[in-house]
Amino acid sequence: MTRICLIEDDAIMGEALVERLALEGFSVDWQRSGREGFECLVAERFDLAILDVNLPDLSGIALFERLIATLEAVPPTLFITGYGTIEDAVRLLKLGAIDYLTKPLNPTDLIDKVRALAGAGGKTGEVPPADRLGISPVMCRIASELTRLARHPRTPVLINGESGVGKEVVARRLHQLQCPQSPFVAVNCAALPESLIEAELFGHERGAYTGADRRRAGVFEQAGDGILFLDEIGDMPLALQSRLLRVAQSRQLTRIGGAGSLDVPARLVCATHRDLAALVRAGAFREDLYYRVRVLEILIPPLRERPEDILWLAERYVAEHAKRYPEERRLLAPQDCERLLDHHWPGNIRELHHALERACILGQGERLALDPLGASTMETGLKAHAQAGERTAILAALAEHAFNMTVTAEHLGVSRKTLWQKMKRYGISRPVGTSG
Repeated sequence: MTRICLIEDDAIMGEALVERLALEGFSVDWQRSGREGFECLVAERFDLAILDVNLPDLSGIALFERLIATLEAVPPTLFITGYGTIEDAVRLLKLGAIDYLTKPLNPTDLIDKVRALAGAGGKTGEVPPADRLGISPVMCRIASELTRLARHPRTPVLINGESGVGKEVVARRLHQLQCPQSPFVAVNCAALPESLIEAELFGHERGAYTGADRRRAGVFEQAGDGILFLDEIGDMPLALQSRLLRVAQSRQLTRIGGAGSLDVPARLVCATHRDLAALVRAGAFREDLYYRVRVLEILIPPLRERPEDILWLAERYVAEHAKRYPEERRLLAPQDCERLLDHHWPGNIRELHHALERACILGQGERLALDPLGASTMETGLKAHAQAGERTAILAALAEHAFNMTVTAEHLGVSRKTLWQKMKRYGISRPVGTSG
């Protein structure tokens, strides 16, 4: 049974938390002051500590620093803080705290976090802070799920979420848990020219077609016994989906122009920002492949739905910038935190990183040059007008050619990959049911 030391001076909240945690099957030792909590944590062994930042006799920061100086291994610690002291909570994370919750406290969120930690054995070493996916309940839950998924390396996984939420980051975390010494091979199905996708996936023998002057291993072979990550699986041409299904089911493939079958030990992890079920209904995605790739599914919510992660990610990025460029040490001011929390982040984590990269580079002293954040972060002036014109031209060409990317790219004089990148930059999506 997981043992928890709860340090909370509020009698009503403390009693409610003890009762709820006990109902969930945890053993709780409740201490009502910082001094009592310190003595208890030093004298006994606990799997987890839950600590209020504002205590009557000792601040949460002071108590945690004292524990770090006294104990060889401080138990994973969750902090409870008011919104006004959220900067202190972020500093505690940098000191090594495992997580924090803000008041008014949602007991369900607390239980989610405690379960995630208990599911990992209550050991901070199993999920090092640098490898964490986030501090929101949903990201803690995903981290716990990945630990279980890693024990079943043959089962396909589908990762779903908007562009920029970190689908590849989650896939790489699974790789780290499952087979860190084996290859991780990532392929973007939407960015590859349609004529090359088959050869890229399955490889080819020498002389299989004009220009095939040597044997080439496809990405399934390159992944070995590791992980093959197929991003934007929803954009894979329908004609190739049947062959992908055969490989996923039989775990064998035949190179283009080849005769014999090769074993495919790699785990298939797919990702998409599209609604695959809607694509199936529209006839643009095979139903049998849909069920095969989503045996295990992970849904990553957009950043706007998990605001707890915004400041945590921002603090990490600013700290990493300071490590790379010590002469450009920046700090998140309270007004910066407020602006970051108020923004909608349509581009999710990718947009957040770009905004912070600019703010760190253009900042002065410890101050960030954080641009005003509106509904989007599009640049203004002549460049913005040029981008608007380019977006209009791309939309017009796509509409003229029924959103066939190959034909549209030829019409615009760019590669299919370049067209896809520009569509992604300008937020242009292909209508359901279109192909090519």
